[in-house]
Amino acid sequence: MILAEVVRSGFTESVHHGSVVVLDAAGAVADSAGDVVGPVFPRSSNKPMQTVGMLRAGLRVADPADLALISGSHFAEPFHLRRVRAILGAAGLTEDALLCPPALPLAESEHDGREPARILMNCSGKHAGMLATCVANKWPLDDYRDVKHPLQQVLTETVTELAGEPIAATGVDGCGAPVLGFSLTALARAFQRLVSAAPQTYERMVADAMRADPELVAGTGQDDTRLMHGVPGLLAKGGAEGVVAVAVPEVGAVALKIEDGAMRARMPVLVSALRRLGLAAPVLDSLATVPVLGGGVQVGEVRAVW
Repeated sequence: MILAEVVRSGFTESVHHGSVVVLDAAGAVADSAGDVVGPVFPRSSNKPMQTVGMLRAGLRVADPADLALISGSHFAEPFHLRRVRAILGAAGLTEDALLCPPALPLAESEHDGREPARILMNCSGKHAGMLATCVANKWPLDDYRDVKHPLQQVLTETVTELAGEPIAATGVDGCGAPVLGFSLTALARAFQRLVSAAPQTYERMVADAMRADPELVAGTGQDDTRLMHGVPGLLAKGGAEGVVAVAVPEVGAVALKIEDGAMRARMPVLVSALRRLGLAAPVLDSLATVPVLGGGVQVGEVRAVW
């Protein structure tokens, strides 16, 4: 189904298909478009559930904010890198133990003079958490990404439980760790479980950490960061290939995927979905469209049509 259009100089230049599900406060489907029961790879939107699995397996952190970084896709700003190194150091490790691929920062402002490095990869926080969990259990470190590793078995069990449906597909994520596939409806319900869990449970600890330190989940001025600052109680985590999931306690949850993987269409569609739950905030107005440029000035926009 067409969810968004790209308008240039008054002409509809392109469209983006996709699927989106909106759950009400009770977890029932309040609205939807496209296929919301077929499996997708949520990509990094799975990270908060994986962090819950690490805690269940014995991960302990010196600062609750570490859980936000472990659950995030950081932009390699200096405060991100300091915290990744601190998580590794507390486990007696250095960045040499990371098995995520070398990369440049997601933040182009952090590229100057740098060569690709594992710690700069946006998933290095998750990998630091995985390594710390392995150290706590005396599990092998050289193959912690393998789907058969004890760590990944625990994480798969946890994600399956929180999603509330069987894993339909298992693949290799961009960082080399397993990525687990299930429906958008299950993804939205998993996020709803995180924000509605009882205080001091691992689920709530992860949700609370992310909402308390949104910059650690993404980066300065990034979409997830802005959403969590701008809407009280909202939990957000985007993923590659056009995925994003959010939940607001006692309001509802949303999960969506843009079919062609375009990231530019995510926020306009998400804003449309959140407004269907009755949410209103200046940050939603600012994310409702994405500028289309011509000659260095705005000549159009990407906007939701659903």
